[in-house]
Amino acid sequence: MPVLVASDLDRTLIYSAAALALTMPDPRAPRLLCVEVHESRPLSYMTETAAQLLTDLGDAAVFVPTTTRTRKQYQRINLPGPQPAYAICANGGHLLVDGATDQDWNAAVRARLADECAPLEEVRDHLTRTADPVWVRKQRIAEDLFAYLVVERELLPEEWVKELAVWAENRGWTVSLQGRKIYAVPQPLTKSAAVREVARRTGAELTLAAGDSLLDADLLLAADRGWRPGHGELADTDWTAPAITALPERGVLAGERITREFLRAIRGPGQRA
Repeated sequence: MPVLVASDLDRTLIYSAAALALTMPDPRAPRLLCVEVHESRPLSYMTETAAQLLTDLGDAAVFVPTTTRTRKQYQRINLPGPQPAYAICANGGHLLVDGATDQDWNAAVRARLADECAPLEEVRDHLTRTADPVWVRKQRIAEDLFAYLVVERELLPEEWVKELAVWAENRGWTVSLQGRKIYAVPQPLTKSAAVREVARRTGAELTLAAGDSLLDADLLLAADRGWRPGHGELADTDWTAPAITALPERGVLAGERITREFLRAIRGPGQRA
């Protein structure tokens, strides 16, 4: 039976320049591969070693990029290795099959959100009313499924985030702070639900996962084994679970370690990755 590997992308497998965390002396820094270009500028990277490991992983398992990014944002990424047959975007709102949206999946997700959560418009209006323009740089709606703000992190009041989380929870929504972005996402909109659907379609009996943020917690808990890096929302709160390995590495080297751990889990003890 195939092994399914579902991994978050940003700050898990791929890293912006600001998130690389290259703390070693320059001569010892790893060689980097650019995997995303936006508006003619390099945007995201992984180490060359991680790129080779990911290529090997694509040959050894059903690799499923699993991201909160919109489809358009995801399609900017050029990952090494075989083109994934499945990808999960918009935190589970879109399931891509050979690059095309599965419309039936998306329709089922939207129907559930309409039944169980406060409408997106209510959340968007609340963000507009309560967020201070002093620290908000952008306000966005993603795929008509969820909302997020781009903020000046050093000016962001912690109390406002806590109050938003309580307000959102009472309406069936989740709040996640990731770097300079604050996400407001409906609680039933999960990566894990889409991953379970891919596992059903592929017949996978073993699921491996990795992620760094609160929005990845359900994905990690749904997997047979999972890994989180030494940075990010989950690390900051010391989040863990019985089948989850908390790695010490931070930044782009954590992405390399995660791909290595995926391959070791697939190949078995004693096999090099």
